[in-house]
Amino acid sequence: MLTDITIGQFFPGSSPLHRMDPRVKLVVIFAYIVLIFIPHNWWGLLLCVAYLLAGVLLSGLPFRLIFRSIKPILPLIVITTLLNVFYISGGQTLVQWQFIHITTGGVGNAVFIAVRIVALIIGSSLLTYTTSPTTLTDALERLMSPLNLLHVNVHEISMMMTIALRFIPTLIEETDKIMSAQKTRGADLESGGLVQRVKALVPVLIPLFVSAFRRACDLATAMECRCYRGGEGRTRMKQLHMRRSDFVFLGSAVVLCAALITLNILLPSSLI
Repeated sequence: MLTDITIGQFFPGSSPLHRMDPRVKLVVIFAYIVLIFIPHNWWGLLLCVAYLLAGVLLSGLPFRLIFRSIKPILPLIVITTLLNVFYISGGQTLVQWQFIHITTGGVGNAVFIAVRIVALIIGSSLLTYTTSPTTLTDALERLMSPLNLLHVNVHEISMMMTIALRFIPTLIEETDKIMSAQKTRGADLESGGLVQRVKALVPVLIPLFVSAFRRACDLATAMECRCYRGGEGRTRMKQLHMRRSDFVFLGSAVVLCAALITLNILLPSSLI
């Protein structure tokens, strides 16, 4: 299960999405996260899904890898779907038994929200899949550069965010190794009730925290040994330049926003 978590991982490539300016990708991804909540009908949501599908095709990554990001949050999607099925009414009644009341409106809303969550996760994952941590740091620093006027240390903030994101796959791999080591020593991490399982994770969490602090200390020591000084006066080997394709990508996000608003006005809402 842990090996299926791909959050924070970068997969090198030469696709159009890989070559795109990281600042543009950040802006468009954040805009997409907001825009995915605008549609109130199926046509708008399907337009968002089609836009996401175009991004996946531009990334050149296999669909199997893309949908691996959904597997860790599948229980959350199932729980959210069931809650909407049972607690949202409207439309024709499908099942009526004691306190269970399932309607077509509840099922429709549940599927609508499930598709929205899946599109949100895949869209967010595309950013880290196609952008290296170093490039992502530079893009964050450039976008937040106006905060320097308020004497905010933008470089340190962007560096901390990127390092935290980069360490997610490392910690997941470390957790998997510790759990495997504990199982070979006879530890039972899967049987028993919820309380027993939580107690069984204590031998995993303690060495995981120790390993995380050790890695952080080693990273800080390595940066100091290399005389790393970020912020003002720091040079970059690769400069960020926007190309024509980047402006086209930004324009497509604007067109998507206008289309979603138009569909909300012209078409009736599919939500109860």
